[in-house]
Amino acid sequence: MKILVTGGAGYIGSHTANRLLESGFEVVIFDKLTTGFRNAVPSNAKFIEGDIRNEAFLADVLISEKIDAVIHFAAKLNVKESTLKPLDYYDNNTGGVLTLLKAMETAKVQRIVFSSTAAIFGDKVQDRAIFEDDPKAPLNPYGYTKLMSEQILQDASNVGSIKYCALRYFNVAGASDSGNNGQRTADAFHLIHLGVQAAIGKRKNLQLFGTDYPTKDGTCVRDYIHVEDLADIHLLALQYLLAGGDSNYFNCGYGFGYSVREVIEMIKKVSNTDFPVIEGERRPGDAASLVADSSKLKSVLNWKPKRADLELICRSAYQWEKSLKE
Repeated sequence: MKILVTGGAGYIGSHTANRLLESGFEVVIFDKLTTGFRNAVPSNAKFIEGDIRNEAFLADVLISEKIDAVIHFAAKLNVKESTLKPLDYYDNNTGGVLTLLKAMETAKVQRIVFSSTAAIFGDKVQDRAIFEDDPKAPLNPYGYTKLMSEQILQDASNVGSIKYCALRYFNVAGASDSGNNGQRTADAFHLIHLGVQAAIGKRKNLQLFGTDYPTKDGTCVRDYIHVEDLADIHLLALQYLLAGGDSNYFNCGYGFGYSVREVIEMIKKVSNTDFPVIEGERRPGDAASLVADSSKLKSVLNWKPKRADLELICRSAYQWEKSLKE
């Protein structure tokens, strides 16, 4: 079977593309290379450069390549930037989903795995892990673009146009088990990526945004999931849909979180460095705590996490970043 992976030249997309290929699928990567990297595309995947908002071109690709299903990653995802450029985010993220679904309808492709986010939940739940059906209250335009996209998917599913799985990522980090793939974006804004850059000297220091949150040490708490475990989830979601599974949505995390301070200390441990940390004010749009309840993922898709270890995640990210410098 042949799968179209939009945004497949990016961090999570390229890891997932590799997992699909290892599992016997044919893979077509569709990416405009704004934030993706051509050298992240697996050599045995076909690459097509394009913008998901070009409906006619996308429909032609889906038809000519005889695509059986889509995994959709292509999106803008910088929370801070979304608060400054909200219209760009709605145009690219929500508009891109609408265009993609219309192209899929033209091409009669009816299965899609969608890259969503825990940002749709906001900070309504602080004292426990978040369930899929908990209240949705995004704190930023990025979260709203994903929540609106999920609504579009649900409405399309209700009339029989598609079947979908929306995967709500919590915090994705780490590098491939093989050590040959990881976060290539130099200015990526995730804590572990920034921390390992500070550890190898690519940054003079690491900024800590907010020390007065209602958490155990005053810093934000997040559920960090290894990128390879997340790639496994995409494969399982795809197989579920192809086997006739109904539309569904899943939280993707381990069910426990670490504070910013705990992550910083782990990065210092695995890198054996003591880089400067600059404490500052909160950033707009950051929730105090985001931890996933992933019991539904485990029961419906039979997912078994293999890398639920902060030290492993940080060490793999550090070793990857170090290899880029060498």
